[in-house]
Amino acid sequence: MSMLDLAKFEAAILQREPCDYIVVPHFVKAAALDAINADYPDIVNAGNFPVEDLSYGPKFGALIEELTGPELRARFEQKFGFDLTSYPTQVTIRKFVSALDGNIHNDSRTKKITVLIYFNHEWHQPGGQLRITRSETDLDDYFVEIPPVQGTLLAFRRNERSFHGFPPAQGERRSLQMYWVEPKRLRRNKPTGMKKTLHKLFRKAIGTR
Repeated sequence: MSMLDLAKFEAAILQREPCDYIVVPHFVKAAALDAINADYPDIVNAGNFPVEDLSYGPKFGALIEELTGPELRARFEQKFGFDLTSYPTQVTIRKFVSALDGNIHNDSRTKKITVLIYFNHEWHQPGGQLRITRSETDLDDYFVEIPPVQGTLLAFRRNERSFHGFPPAQGERRSLQMYWVEPKRLRRNKPTGMKKTLHKLFRKAIGTR
């Protein structure tokens, strides 16, 4: 049985400004959220970590498998009108944010569609809610703000105006980031040999942005 509410995904209206994007509250079904959180990776530092570097339980693994499978890719292709056949996926996981996170930025041109899913049951801080902004300088001038809770999904297609960020927050803010990317991004980011060993130790020590 699917952990995802695909009917809500299909019903979501594709917004066009400043980029193509959708917001789907409760995209992860409420019945699956507790089990996913129980099997969530045991991350202790702020930052995003590649899913292949983490250990997690079977329910979280099942979620990753469904998210990266061909059925969901086909649904994203139809929703965004974009052929993703030649673009592999990257997945990173976050558990904590620090006060240094959230600066406005635009994704790399190597990222075609970005997906964010949030797993906190509640969120009471004024910061930490992702905003799609109207510029790269003003975080308070935004199109939409997304609470990081209850399996909510935000997905957007990268363009020259797809700036996003969130006001400072600290603490546990569980999220998954998935990207369809150009193959050269995978080759460029994949360390080998001693570099790979040092890379993993570095990530475990301090986390990544």
